[in-house]
Amino acid sequence: MAISSALWSFALVVGLLTLTPGLDTALILRTSALGRRRRAWGVVLGIQTGTLVWGAFTSLGVTALLTASHLAYTALRWIGAAYLIWMGARMLRDSFRGLPTADADDTFLAAGADSVSGGWRQGTLTNLLNPKMGAFYVAVLPQFIPPGADHFTMGLLLTTVHIVIGLLWSAVLIGFARVLQGWLRKPQARRLLDRITGTVIGVFGIRLALTN
Repeated sequence: MAISSALWSFALVVGLLTLTPGLDTALILRTSALGRRRRAWGVVLGIQTGTLVWGAFTSLGVTALLTASHLAYTALRWIGAAYLIWMGARMLRDSFRGLPTADADDTFLAAGADSVSGGWRQGTLTNLLNPKMGAFYVAVLPQFIPPGADHFTMGLLLTTVHIVIGLLWSAVLIGFARVLQGWLRKPQARRLLDRITGTVIGVFGIRLALTN
């Protein structure tokens, strides 16, 4: 397999994966729809940072060791599941307690809540605590490394393709959320959005905990 063919084939696989609605999509849409555009881009950058780490670890063979170790994989799976369930439960709890008024929320955002760094931490943690990302890279990445190619360099190149596709799709999501921003800033709409997002995240956490 030539390098160009490997890149295009890998782009097709991860492109379909990226377009499939999931946890990342829910986080980006919710954050952007609430008017926190900078934080939304922070989430995007955090998710892609996690992708880069998984890709680099896989290229070095570290993730293969994690996958081979049942104890290490199980520990990471439970930590990730607990984090997702906690995040989803907190969103659901806050939505039933009621949301601040628009004026109060605008003040809150102006005080620095709409920060790239906060979103980056959230996106990075969400991605790195998902062992399925590591398992996906271990199973898929080596198949697209041509014989004779340097594993680490080619692995990073393939990971870069994944990151670029993720950034492009995230830009579409953020743009779409901005169209609905006026409606979603209403308290009732925001409660509904938080309940949907919290449920999605919680379900992902439960599925992760129950998956062997």
